[in-house]
Amino acid sequence: MSAIITPFPIANRLNQVGFDRAELTQILNLYGRMVAAGKWRDYAIDLGRDAAVFSAFRRATERPEYRIEKRPELRMKQGMWVLVGEGGAVLKRGHDLGPVLAPVERKLMKLVGA
Repeated sequence: MSAIITPFPIANRLNQVGFDRAELTQILNLYGRMVAAGKWRDYAIDLGRDAAVFSAFRRATERPEYRIEKRPELRMKQGMWVLVGEGGAVLKRGHDLGPVLAPVERKLMKLVGA
């Protein structure tokens, strides 16, 4: 028996925004430390045409505590990275991922230091 392999449509992937390996490593490193601190329990990744979104949840049944959004069309304006809080308010915006994640990093330091 020979298997029939159907490739994914290339056109759809070209229009999709995603995280590169370094970005995803940085985000998942923070996620892992927050899980170890008992703060987060679940995550979701949404890859769309306009944005790639990483959502971190305290519990799987509620709204995400934080959303980390990558919006390349804003690269030349306010920056393509956005940190959005649970209520939908933009907490931090910037051109580099590290400084955008800083408020969550500070929260993690308080959890560990407490």
